[in-house]
Amino acid sequence: MDIYKYAMQMELDGRHFYLDLAKKTNNTGIKSILDLMAESEAKHYNIILDMQRGDKTQYSTDTEVLSKIKNVFEAMKEEKEEIDVDVSQIEFYKKALEVETKSEKFYLDRAEEEKDPHIKEIFLVLAKEEKSHCVLLENLVDLVSQPDTWVENPEWYHIDEN
Repeated sequence: MDIYKYAMQMELDGRHFYLDLAKKTNNTGIKSILDLMAESEAKHYNIILDMQRGDKTQYSTDTEVLSKIKNVFEAMKEEKEEIDVDVSQIEFYKKALEVETKSEKFYLDRAEEEKDPHIKEIFLVLAKEEKSHCVLLENLVDLVSQPDTWVENPEWYHIDEN
């Protein structure tokens, strides 16, 4: 198995999954979050493509995308925007959480197997980003499952758990 092709396909599938979910919701805040997550998956794809080509460029975490997502969550909370999501959408978000959890494990496993310290570090960065996606999706599931409880929570420690 070509590890790079496999990882790039995972990221491509993730991007399409988030774009598809974004089309299925009428909530502008949630749509924005899903679009940003798709953007993040595209960035991961390009990172892996560079790794495959042997590019030794330094990569940083997706802090810009994550802060945008956090801002969307905060705006939704402040506006007390009506959350109208059917049960099937909640199940999609839970499935996305499952996928991100598997992606995180995949990158951690690759990092553990990798001998090249630069590539190992990139796999660890990708694992950390996938973990942050898990935290975001957990918040999204909480938001759509229990919007009243979630909106009342004044703390935003959920997003900063990385």
